[in-house]
Amino acid sequence: MGEPWRIETEFDLWRHRAGLLLAPLAFAVAWYAAESLPPAAHRLAAVLATVIVLWVSEAIPMAITAFLGVAAAVVLGVAPAQEAFAPFADPLIFLFIGTFMLARAIAFHGLDRRFAFAILSLRRVGESPGRLLAAYALVTCLLSMWISNTATTAMMFPIGIALLSFIESQPGIALAPTFGTLLLLSNAFAASIGGLGTPVGTPPNLIGIGFLRREAATEISFFSWMAIGVPVVALLFSLLVFDFWRSGTSRQTRMPDLGTLLARERQALGPWTRGQRNTVFAFGLTITLWVLPGLVSLVAGDQHPFYRQLVTMLPEGVVALLGAGLLFLLPVNLRKHEFTLSWSEAVRIDWWIVFLYGGGIALGTLSFKTGLAEALGRGLTGLLGVESDFSLLLLATSIAVLLSETTSNTASANMVVPVVIAIARSAGLDPVLPVLGATLGASLGFMMPVSTPCNAIVYASGRIPLRTMMRHGILLDLAGVIVIVSMVTLIGPSVLGPTRP
Repeated sequence: MGEPWRIETEFDLWRHRAGLLLAPLAFAVAWYAAESLPPAAHRLAAVLATVIVLWVSEAIPMAITAFLGVAAAVVLGVAPAQEAFAPFADPLIFLFIGTFMLARAIAFHGLDRRFAFAILSLRRVGESPGRLLAAYALVTCLLSMWISNTATTAMMFPIGIALLSFIESQPGIALAPTFGTLLLLSNAFAASIGGLGTPVGTPPNLIGIGFLRREAATEISFFSWMAIGVPVVALLFSLLVFDFWRSGTSRQTRMPDLGTLLARERQALGPWTRGQRNTVFAFGLTITLWVLPGLVSLVAGDQHPFYRQLVTMLPEGVVALLGAGLLFLLPVNLRKHEFTLSWSEAVRIDWWIVFLYGGGIALGTLSFKTGLAEALGRGLTGLLGVESDFSLLLLATSIAVLLSETTSNTASANMVVPVVIAIARSAGLDPVLPVLGATLGASLGFMMPVSTPCNAIVYASGRIPLRTMMRHGILLDLAGVIVIVSMVTLIGPSVLGPTRP
């Protein structure tokens, strides 16, 4: 999920250079092609074409591209600065910030490693390659539901390398030739899958939620998202484990000494610290308050006064800030005035994601206000022949998955979601389910090292042949489209119906 983790390859360098050359050309082509549109939409079309080229090519940092795109819209008279930059203060921006600070505290105090070794050292997990692979992938998947996919992969990667080094150094253990490759690859794939489970699992989720709230007047609660996201995660994770277990493990192989190593690593973590206990309390309280309104709605109905009061007083962004604020109030050492999280640690969060999200929402909002989105929707509706909610859902999910193979998941969501809403409006369709499909699909992209930073991290190990990543990745991409479309179609109407005004 984060730019700093990307590795530079020949393809990356070619892509960056091409972007610098194509961006001005895209501006000129869009400027002349969109002359028939109203002035504001005409100018914004040229700006958006340039931004899309720079996002796909990553010729300059994507967050800076977002800033420059909004600034260019102001310079060209698309909207005044106060209106153009207003989305940078969207409540979901603060959900990002609060969540990132909680995740920073988890990493700083080593809770992620403690959780990982608690599962990996469970009885019998380390006795067979299949169970070890499944447990290793499960830890990654569960962590990435709450922490950055990239940070989760980066944390679990050295653990995987250490496990392989120990196993391969033991005489008499005959592993399948592909076991090491698939163990490391499961780290990247499970992290991308886990991010689908919660609104805060990966930035595209909040991008889709934000556009639906702003442009479709549809609120999707934390609980409602999980009601769809968790089944998607469960199905895709099960397929991942089945595929890798079948391809890379041997039932006859036993590793009796690995359990001793894992137990020793867990013991080396020492007793729970005050900072760890404080972080668990703050994070647990935050999750409880995120999920509570949905549980109350199930029991009492969405018209009950208590549910309405909870929704008004405790929106997700406010809850995230309260949870993050607790980290600065819960003491670790009062004599030294030390608290659970220091400001020097807090500022190390992924600010570029926050800026990219704000810029994407700003440009998307301007496209609707200027009429550009409506014009684009009319044109694409006639071209693609979309006639039903299901056909748009399938199309949107497939395009998002395809685009996620070539550019950042966050940029993919910023590009696809507004277009899906525009097509739905033009065709007289409900945009909610297609947007959910596109949002979830934008977080896939399993085939190439450049598809996600998670893939890039494990590919840099030198132990994963590209053909192996592509072979297993295309299977998950195709399965992802089927699972997402199926779950959104089956669960979406019943879960989201009561939340829509």
